Amino acid sequence: MVTLTDIRDAAKRIEGAAHRTPVIRSRTLDALVGAQVFIKAENLQRVGAFKFRGAYNAIAKLPADQLARGVAAYSSGNHAQAVALAARELGSTAVLVMPADAPPAKLAAVAGYGAEIVTYDRYRDDREAIGRELAAARGLALIPPYEHPDVIAGQGTAALELLDEVGGLDALIVPVGGGGLIAGSATAAKALQPEIRVVGVEPSAGDDTKRSLAAGERVRIPVPRSIADATSADIPGELTFSINRHLVDEILLVTDDEIRDGLRFTVDRLKLVAEPSGVSGLAALLAGHLRPVPSRVGVILSGGNVGAARLAALLA
Repeated sequence: MVTLTDIRDAAKRIEGAAHRTPVIRSRTLDALVGAQVFIKAENLQRVGAFKFRGAYNAIAKLPADQLARGVAAYSSGNHAQAVALAARELGSTAVLVMPADAPPAKLAAVAGYGAEIVTYDRYRDDREAIGRELAAARGLALIPPYEHPDVIAGQGTAALELLDEVGGLDALIVPVGGGGLIAGSATAAKALQPEIRVVGVEPSAGDDTKRSLAAGERVRIPVPRSIADATSADIPGELTFSINRHLVDEILLVTDDEIRDGLRFTVDRLKLVAEPSGVSGLAALLAGHLRPVPSRVGVILSGGNVGAARLAALLA
């Protein structure tokens, strides 16, 4: 399991490598939802997403001989970018298994960090099997996007920073894909504030975590089709679910149209660029899905990796 000590150790390890991202406030947003809202802008993190925290923490803990051999990962985009950059920063190399239909901006960014890309069909192929086989064949350390305690600890530093900066919160809203960000965030938040309400948000087409929590076991669904590609998982991670089933209080669902509304608000009123998955927590809040609304709410805006053309199309 992951502890608050692990997350604090990760915070020290990534200090100076990861950005301490700002907390954004908006009087308009506060008035709309009837609460004080504190947005942790992880879209301004290195590689444009919170994923750099976990990737850097995990790779920095590898022994020198493994760093020399390199690392591998599978990801729809944000984790791939994070692993590629972290590996480069730490003097290693990376091979990334990515879906062939990943957003072009994410593919270009991974290549720009000097990583090798191996593509697959997300609707037919098993990316985890491809990643395991590739890592074994080449002697690479596999850094999964969420099924790794060091990755989860690194992601938890986002919530740690937020609570350190703004103090007590009544609720923390976190986007959910494989569950690594919310697992780390919930671990930090519940350890510091046992009564805090931890709320996850999934796309309505990808409600695997909501179904799993209701069933008390991991539930697999058909591969989701949503504009929120980074949170469109078909089953929660085994490790992340073992944490989230104890620490996450509820899961909210947002439609693609609600996500688009969240994107419009983020651009028009917050003057920030966010990707669909990254803004899902804010979208749930704006759509009125959080009931009752507590006085002080933290929201992690998890990423901003969206190309200008795609953002324009989403907002058209």
